Amino acid sequence: MKNFVFIILVLFLSVSCKDDLVKEPKRLIEKEKMVDIMYDLSLLEAMKYQNPMSLDSVDADPKKFVFRKYKVDSLQFAQSNIYYASDYNTYKDMFDEIGKRLAVKQRAVDSIVKIEEKAAAKKNKVKVNLKDSIKKPSKPINIDSIRRTRQLK
Repeated sequence: MKNFVFIILVLFLSVSCKDDLVKEPKRLIEKEKMVDIMYDLSLLEAMKYQNPMSLDSVDADPKKFVFRKYKVDSLQFAQSNIYYASDYNTYKDMFDEIGKRLAVKQRAVDSIVKIEEKAAAKKNKVKVNLKDSIKKPSKPINIDSIRRTRQLK
């Protein structure tokens, strides 16, 4: 009896220590393509949280557009995502790549925003100067004459 329990225990442990937790799907998306899809989807999520009204104005579902762009369907993406997520190191490397791409885009956007802010500030400064020149009277005003007109009224 002890031998039987020991054999069952050894079989159970050998089967449970398998490296492949999730079987590779038939239509697995390549790693590089999967990173591209996940990058686009993360941009969509960021847009949704930064400005929810920006995606409400679009008639089509943005996720469907991304899937169509890469010629995959949502089931294929979900199965591939589960497969890659089962290997922590690979999944972490994928997200590190996405993080690097987002950081590069963020620096580019920040520099564009700074340039636009400088241009807007310069434009506003020019407008202020124009407004000041318009407000200045061309002839000097006699203050006594203004007081007399107020008293007459």
